[in-house]
Amino acid sequence: MSSPTPDALLGPADIRELAAALGVRPTKQRGQNFVIDANTVRRIVRTAEVRPDDVVVEVGPGLGSLTLALLEAADRVTAVEIDDVLAAALPATVAARMPERADRFALVHSDAMHVAELPGPPPTALVANLPYNVAVPVLLHMLETFPSIERTLVMVQSEVADRLAAAPGSKVYGVPSVKANWYAEVKRAGAIGRTVFWPAPNVDSGLVSLVRRTEPLATTASRREVFAVVDAAFAQRRKTLRAALAGWAGSAAAAEAALVAAGVSPQARGESLTVEEFARIAEHKDAGHKEQGQQ
Repeated sequence: MSSPTPDALLGPADIRELAAALGVRPTKQRGQNFVIDANTVRRIVRTAEVRPDDVVVEVGPGLGSLTLALLEAADRVTAVEIDDVLAAALPATVAARMPERADRFALVHSDAMHVAELPGPPPTALVANLPYNVAVPVLLHMLETFPSIERTLVMVQSEVADRLAAAPGSKVYGVPSVKANWYAEVKRAGAIGRTVFWPAPNVDSGLVSLVRRTEPLATTASRREVFAVVDAAFAQRRKTLRAALAGWAGSAAAAEAALVAAGVSPQARGESLTVEEFARIAEHKDAGHKEQGQQ
């Protein structure tokens, strides 16, 4: 494969020129902050450990900064873009700046939350600068919909990065932490400063690495059943699990029976439980039903 020209990546002037030509103004509504630093996108690609045989899916490519860096390293890249103007412009940007890789690029003009299939071979990696306002739901949707994704590296708001990578017992451990952990081993993978974006956001950004579990969790409960317990536990996170899971189980007594059967203290709170413990509770919902039936 021929190597791309040294100036193939977009710099600050290129980004502003492209945006002006397209009449694009980054919108807060879509959480748009374009990366204008070539070193940063190359660092993201390195941190993501993108390999020459990878099929990478990118969500929210914007003007194409990260897209071009991914095309340098991967076998092929599929970008999912919701914005009409940006989606229409990106193939031309790729063709102009990296013509030798243009046939390795595909664009899906859609809302990532509704994407159910992608063109070409199944994706092996997800690398994206996710809009702050939809980062967690988009990430979880992609992991659920495309089980072939082995490695993920997302750039998100620093607080979101902390939540995704939090361990049980942490103040910021919650629904995103547990659900991400259902799919993958999750860790913080670095910080990104504000000055590499245009416009510069008023929050810091962080990188989160997710490596999909080679073996799914050993549980007879389905993902949906486990996530129902997680949602119920954190909907009232100050309450004990006996109280918080009363609605899910049918009564506080039924919740207690399920918790005891799962080996979890009814006085514990959701923020102290691992994803494996949530799965055990989901498995023992029947113990709660029996308890209820005896009352």
